[in-house]
Amino acid sequence: MKTVKPLLEKIDPGFGNSVLIRQYADPCRNKSPLWHVHPELELVYVNGGTGKRHIGNQVSYYQNGDLIFLGSNLPHFGFTDRLTGNKSETVIQMRQEFLGEAFFDVPEMHSIRKLLDRAQQGIVFHGKTKRRVGAKMEKLNSKEPFERIISLLKIMQDLATTKEYSLLNSERITLEIEPQDNKRMNQIFAHVRENFQNSIPLPEIADQVSMTVPAFCRYFKKISGKTFTQFVNEYRLVHAVKLLSEQPISITEICYRSGFNNFSHFNKQFREFTGKSPSAYRNELRKVVS
Repeated sequence: MKTVKPLLEKIDPGFGNSVLIRQYADPCRNKSPLWHVHPELELVYVNGGTGKRHIGNQVSYYQNGDLIFLGSNLPHFGFTDRLTGNKSETVIQMRQEFLGEAFFDVPEMHSIRKLLDRAQQGIVFHGKTKRRVGAKMEKLNSKEPFERIISLLKIMQDLATTKEYSLLNSERITLEIEPQDNKRMNQIFAHVRENFQNSIPLPEIADQVSMTVPAFCRYFKKISGKTFTQFVNEYRLVHAVKLLSEQPISITEICYRSGFNNFSHFNKQFREFTGKSPSAYRNELRKVVS
């Protein structure tokens, strides 16, 4: 079990509503993403575009849009920004007990209950499920309140029965929310986002949060479940995947643009991270339409 301490986001669905549905046509609405958490379940559909996910202790890349379901108190960043290039984003947030404390405990809700349990690890949906469910999510706000709830239940049942999904975190995340840790982790993640293409020495990042190097190493491992070097390398590798998909440039150039200064080390790290060489991964991306 890992301990993560992000910002607590307060969500208000408004008077007379148990579910909050927000739709954004502006792809630049999330200009300053923060590491945050909330007790509500969150279902997000990103229509088109490409970007990075940072959910729990996992960083990954999406293309041709995304459909993600997050369980209660699972820390994450926003999924779109000015570089995502998405057409729109639909976000649905609701308390797990929004239909009553025991609603999902009845036998008829067994499959949805299992879906909610899986969502604690973060779920990403693929293929036809992503497009089918995303289209249904985009229509929810046009429905009357009763029909909206019925449609949402049908969406959850669809997600509960599909096999087109992957779990993002191998272990569940336990949270202890403290403002000091939230500020530190946001400083650390912001520094990595801005400087991952260059060397980030441990004394440099430790100084950012006013800690000694040994104290910082212990702190980061406790909070994230990974060493700082592991996290930075994974962030660089996710960026390399993004470049392989989007840029017609050489793999050598991708290596250096992603912050690696040794091509053989990059190849080794990439193979360990994805199970494929960079060239094989690029060839596979060209054949697959998500």
